[in-house]
Parts: sequence; C-alpha cells; structure tokens
Amino acid sequence: MNKRPIYPFTAIVGQEKMKLALILNIINPSLSGVLIRGEKGTAKSTAVRALADILPSIDVVSGCPFQHSPLGKHDVCMECGHDTCREAVLGEKEVSVETRGINVIELPVGATEDRVVGTMDLEHALKKGEKRIEPGILAAAHRGILYVDEVNLLDDHVVDVLLDSAAMGVNTIEREGVSFSHPARFTLVGTMNPEEGELRPQLLDRFGLCVNIEGIHDPDDRVAIMERRMQFDEDPGVFCKTWEPESRKLADTIKSAITLYPEVTMARELLYEAASYCLEVGVDGHRGDIIIMKTAKTLAAYNRQREVKKDDVDAAAELVLPHRIRRQPLQDIVVDVKSMRKAG
Repeated sequence: MNKRPIYPFTAIVGQEKMKLALILNIINPSLSGVLIRGEKGTAKSTAVRALADILPSIDVVSGCPFQHSPLGKHDVCMECGHDTCREAVLGEKEVSVETRGINVIELPVGATEDRVVGTMDLEHALKKGEKRIEPGILAAAHRGILYVDEVNLLDDHVVDVLLDSAAMGVNTIEREGVSFSHPARFTLVGTMNPEEGELRPQLLDRFGLCVNIEGIHDPDDRVAIMERRMQFDEDPGVFCKTWEPESRKLADTIKSAITLYPEVTMARELLYEAASYCLEVGVDGHRGDIIIMKTAKTLAAYNRQREVKKDDVDAAAELVLPHRIRRQPLQDIVVDVKSMRKAG
C-alpha cells in the first residue's frame, strides 16, 4: 500500500516558535513536551505529523506491543506475557526486527485512564488462567510522538498520568494485584484553545515548553500558504520532492544535535542568568530553572555549538516561561528585565 503523502515540515509558512519547540523536544525528550496554545487552523497537527515524517526510522522487535528496541536490554518488560520478545533479547538470541517510521499517536479527548495506561487482558486470563497486560496508548507512543489535541478538555487525572510518564519515561500499570512497568519515552505535544478553558497551574507548569500562536497577519505569507497548499493538493509527489532537500537538511541537523547534546557545556554565570529570569518574573519552584538550562543546551546543540551562549538562555526563557507567569505576557516581562539590568 502506498504511503499517503504528508505535507513537508519545511514548507510550513511562519509559526517559527512552534516549529522550534517541536524540534527541541525531538532532540531532547527530557524537556517534557510542548504545549501549543492558540486558535484552530494554525498548522499544529500538520507540523507534528510532518516532523515525524522526516525523522530517521527505528528498529523494533517484531510483534512487541511496547515498541522495544532489539538492543534495549534494560527496556525489556519482565511480566508482560509476551515471552518471545523477552527471551530473545535477554538471551541475546536472534530476534525478528522490523524497521518503521516514528509513530504519531493521537489521544482521543474522551480517553479513559485504562485506555491511556493499559489494563489486564481479561480474555486471556479467562481462557488460559494467566495474567497478561493489555497495553494502552502510552505503550504505543513509546519512542514516538504523543499528540493530545484540546488537552485542557481531558480529565485532570489523565493529564497527570501523561505528564508523569513524559517526565519519568516509565508507565506503571497496577491492576488486579499486579504491578507492571514498561518504558514510555515519547515526545508529548499538547494543544489547547484558552477560550475553551485553562489547565490547572500545576499541570501547566509540568509542560516543559509553551508557545502561543495565532493566524498569520502578513498578506504575503497568507498568499504563500494558499499557493503552497494548492501545489501540494494538485501534485503531492512533486511538491514533496521539491522540498526534500530542505527536509533532509533538517533531519541531518536534528540527528547531529542529538549526538552533540551530551557534550554541550553551560558556564556557571549562564546558570545564574537562567535563575535570574525565573526570580525576576516570580516563577514558583525550580522546574523552570532546570528546563531553561536543558533548553539552552539543546538550542546550542541544534546550532552546532559545544557551549551555551547568552542568546541561547534568552531564547530558552521565551519558550519556558510563558505558561509559568501569571502577571503579564512573557515578552513584556523579558523587556522589563533587560531594561532593569541595563539601568542597574
């Protein structure tokens, strides 16, 4: 079956902060996801699917419901009931492997906790008298992207579970006296329209990055959006081929940044800079400081730098602080902070 053409990520007009936030989370999933706040029709879901389309394929153990890597011994589940995967990987036997693209898993608004986390396979238990786990959405999202549209309309407890897994990289299922954990490392992308209701501040704070987006107002850019969309609809194959060099270039940059990130260093004075941003705008707790540090290092790796620069910290603050400030928009505060520092 032919693969359905996907609109190229590099062909998306504008929305630079949203695209950057997505790329940074792909490079460094420990940033704990990105929350995209804004109106509909601003290429949010298009950007997520398009970015996944250009990422390198991954190897998974054939038939494994938890998307395990054939090289990931530390990831093997011990009590899932799927013995072939476990015995082959731990025993260093030849294992059947399939190569596939990065999954984009969408979470339905009405999803229950059992659907998200997973539950017991009661049919298997009744037929064979054995306990086996029925994987949930978090299992399918492992090593991929979990896209949650209208995250503000989900039950708070379900959002809490998602954010826990995104931060810890592990999902735990506790049912019928059985406790079972499996890896759940994924890039979490949540979208919401603030007019339809806000997330609780405690949940907002746990998203690593946040961008506020709106429709593009420049007439030239709006015309470019229409023209590119028309070209894609008329001949998707030709359009995607036109943008393929840019897509390959971005994919190579992301791959290089993933490799470089562990080597990036950040001077102590820049750690003070990150802390100062959070103190100046009254951020509660220390999560903001830590995410600014991680984001600045990820930006440096993306820009092929081995050391974080002041500009990286400034750019990181604009992505990390918007949803953690309740007094006024980030941009006004950043300008005020800079002015105060100059005045001092």
